Amino acid sequence: AEAAGPGSSGGTGLTDLPGELLELILCCDVLGAADIGRVSCTCRRLREACQPRGKVWRERFRLRWPSLLKYYSHSDSVSWLEEYKARHNAGLEAQRIVASFSKRFFSEHVPCDGFSDIETLGCPSHFFEDELMCILNMEGRKGLTWKYYAKKILYFLRQQNILKNLKEYLQRPTERQSFLEGAVLIDQYCNPLSDICLKSVQAQVDDITDKVRKVLRTKNPRHPSLASKAGEVLIPEVELQRQVLDAMNCVLYEQLKYKGNELDYYNSLNSYIHQVLIRRTGIPISLSVLYLTIARQLGVKLEPVNFPSHFLLRWCQGKEGSTDIFDYTYIDAFGKGKQLTVKECEYLIGHHVTEEFYGVVTSKEVLQRMVGNLLNLGKRESTDQSYQLLRDSLDLYLAMYPDNVQHLMLQARLYFHLGIWPEKVFGVVWKVLDILQHIQALDPSQHGAVGYLVQHTLEHIERRKEELGPEVKHRSDEKHKEVCFSIGLIMKHKRYGYNCVIYGWDPACMMGHEWIRNMNVHSLPHGPHQPFYNVLVEDGSCRYAAQENLEYNSEPHEIPHPDIGRYFSEFTGVHYLANTELEIRYPEDLELTRATVQKIYSSGKE
Repeated sequence: AEAAGPGSSGGTGLTDLPGELLELILCCDVLGAADIGRVSCTCRRLREACQPRGKVWRERFRLRWPSLLKYYSHSDSVSWLEEYKARHNAGLEAQRIVASFSKRFFSEHVPCDGFSDIETLGCPSHFFEDELMCILNMEGRKGLTWKYYAKKILYFLRQQNILKNLKEYLQRPTERQSFLEGAVLIDQYCNPLSDICLKSVQAQVDDITDKVRKVLRTKNPRHPSLASKAGEVLIPEVELQRQVLDAMNCVLYEQLKYKGNELDYYNSLNSYIHQVLIRRTGIPISLSVLYLTIARQLGVKLEPVNFPSHFLLRWCQGKEGSTDIFDYTYIDAFGKGKQLTVKECEYLIGHHVTEEFYGVVTSKEVLQRMVGNLLNLGKRESTDQSYQLLRDSLDLYLAMYPDNVQHLMLQARLYFHLGIWPEKVFGVVWKVLDILQHIQALDPSQHGAVGYLVQHTLEHIERRKEELGPEVKHRSDEKHKEVCFSIGLIMKHKRYGYNCVIYGWDPACMMGHEWIRNMNVHSLPHGPHQPFYNVLVEDGSCRYAAQENLEYNSEPHEIPHPDIGRYFSEFTGVHYLANTELEIRYPEDLELTRATVQKIYSSGKE
């Protein structure tokens, strides 16, 4: 359409149309921001129709970034044109930073000392995060490296915000520290890319509470828990409290089939409250938090008990605040809400305990135990070579107890093991040497272990200074003539059957004598004197495989490994394309990979 005036030939123009119809046309999704900008420059009528605070620019913003509208209310006076520009510029900045990360951090296992430019962004953080989500949600099998680093950055940003929320939570008075909110904060920190929020979790708990009220209504239509303000006032009568607990057990364990996860007890999902609600199973402490929350919403005060090996709740049968452990009944949420005596609690764990273990604990102590469980799980992990769960749970523990020497030392050792040299821990500029210095100040008896780590950290820094750059491996070199496979090929292990993709190779085994002995390499026909390949395995592990143990995969498919984007930019359908950084190290592999794929997979998939 043309912006014709009333006297123009050719009939009615845009400017002759009623305002509402003109707005409707300008809000059409086939028009872009540049079109609106050009239209607004044609005449005063169209400039007014496209005013910065008007409907047209708001619709442009909504069409481009619909998820961002939740940050605005209808009562806000917003310049949508300026918001559009700000979001557009934030997107460009996010793309620039993500693109730079591969080159900057390819040699490091996880980027953790390069977030200073992110923390000084000149745009709202939710704009930046929204662009990262757009990158992560790109369709297809391309942009793998961008997605990999966008995920790392988003992980970091969200964890920093959650850590701030946790610290604010811990500073509140104890009576304002909800057990459920604490559990959600731990869940969010360990799963920062998942859509977990307190409001959603609370809504699911409220739904269970409503089901309990329905059961109560059939048993006792005049029960005080059915009142509109139930939960604000505790029910004093023990018999009425018992009716609530019976109804809870009926709903949770009979109707909804909640249960303790005895078959897969050490699965970390049992510790995450949103997963407990989805899967309807958990461990004693996570099920206890759910049970306690529902009971309190119905006017029954249950208290957490840090019982050894098996977290419990206690329910007062005597005078409120009694210190006599026999005035309480103990509830096992893991055991379908079974009510226990003191003696039965000891039978549960198989040994006698002193009275102190029957005492009530604070919300911070409950969180400490939850995080402690995750710490122990993190230490047990074998396939996750980045030890993400261990690192996350250490972060949480040290956020609560920043001067705990044992966990500070564990963190320093972990970073040393992984080759991570972070500048930022808990938002404070702390290099590994500063962590070690802090440990020494807290506990001088640690000088031996601290000295060892300091020495090796300094040696590492010196080696980094002397590095000339990545080693480049040319296939034309005589020493590489026995290397048969190339970067990006999808392979299968002959002996163990796992599927994997090659991301590196050596002309002979480069591991030490101890590894060669432990892996029984000498039992192979060619022993260590054959090419070995670095492979990403579909179970999430990274392995070092002998050439004679690998074969081409007859049915190549994507390898679901968390580090795939660190090395590859695209999956073609039959092989992976190395990203720029990996291609620099193996400059002649791409051509060989393509030739190999064409020879083996003649069906023309590529």
